[in-house]
Amino acid sequence: MIVAAVLLPLPVPEAFDYEIPEGLDLTRGDPVAVPLGPRLLRGVVSEVRETTGSNRRLKAVEARLDDPTLPERTVDFVEWAARWTLSPPGEMAAAALKGLRAPPPRPERRVRRIPGSDPLRATPARTAVLDTLGDRDLTAADLARAAGVSTGVVKGLVDEGVLEIVEITAEASFAAPDPDHAPATLNPDQAAAADAIASTQGFAPFLLDGVTGSGKTEAYLEAAARILSADPAAQILILLPEIALTQALIARIADRFGAAPAEWHSAVAPPQRRRVWEAVRAGRCNIVVGARSALFLPFVALRLLVVDEEHDGSFKQEEGLVYHGRDLAVARARIEGAAVVLASATPSLETLANAQAGRYGWLKLRARHGAAVLPDIQLIDLRQSPPERETWLSAPLRTAVAETLARGEQSLLFLNRRGYAPVVLCRTCGHRLTAPDTDSWLVEHRYTGRLVCHLTGFSMARPRVCPACGAEDALVSVGPGVERVEEEVRGLFPQARTAVFSSDTAPDAKSARALINSMIEGEIDILVATQAAAKGHNFPRLTLVGVVDADLGLRGGDLRAAERTFQLLTQATGRAGRADRPGRALLQTWTPEHPVLQALAAGDRDAFAETESAEREMGALPPYGRLAALILSSENAQAVEKTAADLAAAIPNAERLEVYGPADAPLALVRGRRRKRLLVRADRDVDLQGFLRAWLARVKVPASVRLTVDVDPYSFL
Repeated sequence: MIVAAVLLPLPVPEAFDYEIPEGLDLTRGDPVAVPLGPRLLRGVVSEVRETTGSNRRLKAVEARLDDPTLPERTVDFVEWAARWTLSPPGEMAAAALKGLRAPPPRPERRVRRIPGSDPLRATPARTAVLDTLGDRDLTAADLARAAGVSTGVVKGLVDEGVLEIVEITAEASFAAPDPDHAPATLNPDQAAAADAIASTQGFAPFLLDGVTGSGKTEAYLEAAARILSADPAAQILILLPEIALTQALIARIADRFGAAPAEWHSAVAPPQRRRVWEAVRAGRCNIVVGARSALFLPFVALRLLVVDEEHDGSFKQEEGLVYHGRDLAVARARIEGAAVVLASATPSLETLANAQAGRYGWLKLRARHGAAVLPDIQLIDLRQSPPERETWLSAPLRTAVAETLARGEQSLLFLNRRGYAPVVLCRTCGHRLTAPDTDSWLVEHRYTGRLVCHLTGFSMARPRVCPACGAEDALVSVGPGVERVEEEVRGLFPQARTAVFSSDTAPDAKSARALINSMIEGEIDILVATQAAAKGHNFPRLTLVGVVDADLGLRGGDLRAAERTFQLLTQATGRAGRADRPGRALLQTWTPEHPVLQALAAGDRDAFAETESAEREMGALPPYGRLAALILSSENAQAVEKTAADLAAAIPNAERLEVYGPADAPLALVRGRRRKRLLVRADRDVDLQGFLRAWLARVKVPASVRLTVDVDPYSFL
């Protein structure tokens, strides 16, 4: 009997076996329809094997589907990713088939000349149609327009049998990039980096480490050009952390190669995603720019994979399949035998540790490209220069903004907090407004007049009375968000053109692109922004960055709080002075002595990384140890408690490994579900995944409880 192991999109840990009926040839990666109970499900063949018999009767594969086979290395990657993240392999395989969810394009009706046929009457209009058509296939409308006649002339030739209607399905493809179209002029550091990347054979990981504005993009695009020159069939994947960054990079790639790349992210319409998927699988798409999910595309000749802003937390997917795009990118490149470039001005400590240990090539860009220089960074001690009551900008920062305006230059005021105020409370009873069935506070959005939960999306109109004590007009807004800072800016500088850049004011790629273009064209004087503006944007007229609350990210018990704050503030301040005008950055802080802020002011990233790494190493924490989280949630609080206790009682004996918890999650109630967490810390060389599998096999988790496994957690909420 010939058996196919089929990965199905179900939360189960292994493939299902099906008998392959006679006359049906299947191979690894084939899409199939198989029965499961009363349903037919779509799956992917992960293995075909011969067996001498079985005690159980196997159902047969119903049919091979009329879709392309997943490349074998893509299936290898899917299975590896499932093992690494302890995710159901069938659900990982479904991620690789996501591009096929849209229906195939409808065939297009075109007209074609029937060989040897001539019209009974050769009028000038008919002659023009036939001369224009030649031996091509065109739609009737396009043909009539090109020949300068009405569509009735074309229809008459069809009725007479001179032309025929044919149905043609357009081939999914993208214009081939020209590596010699518009080469960039590189400085010695950029040229050395491009040479190192392009000259590799097989798997080769690199850290492209360059200060903000040093031309990392030009370096890896030139490496891509050299790879394409050597192999025109080569495929390049560039991952970005934010959809808002894709359009600027797509424009740069189109300028460099004379052809636009394919685009892959959640804002791309399903029919276009199907076109990209099919073109990538057929080898008719050379360059893809996308979000982390583009890792699952069915590449057939992947030669270079770039993770731009590799340090960014957006590469970690927290919902559904839980994985880190950076780590999976390195694995995908290894499986494909490709070069992988992790590019950043502020590399993650994990990537820095790999570069320092020699596991990654370390390519350094030491200076800004061209005439630009790094901005001067100064700390404003708010203990010495506090803002006035109910305001948020200190006198030194206000003066700097006024001076920048007077010179006709742009300012960016950075506060990584959306909305108008992060907390709304009752001054009578102290009650803080939270979302129903959730512990997170409601954030006031003055533009819309609503209170919003940024965790669940719940929103409500701001009430007149306190829901706890019933006091009227007792609710007050506490603390600033970007909307409140903009309100202050408009009062201080009424003549300035002011805008807010956040996920609320630019919720999609189109609106973000319009706002970015307004900033580039000089139509905005002061931009008040969250981290949406801190990543990768180039504003030539921007010379001042003011950080409203530099202490914000340093609060709380997050393992990576200091690292994230240093990275984010480096990226934010790095928006200043990227062209021929010098830039400066002013950071408002109540704790100027904090090591993170001292390192920022000194421009000494290496000192910060060394200090932070030493602290992590003492605690055997990443990158010198490994973490995994188990998160339990249920609407039934008792079921969560019991399952957590069962897990705690079933922990296997293991050396050089500790388990902490179970404990209530910091956000213990989300969408009506009670949550508990357990945290595992292991030495770097411990088989953490093996331990987790052995542990989870000992406990039966009830259907009412959801268990999420997060290998290398980035969120501790």
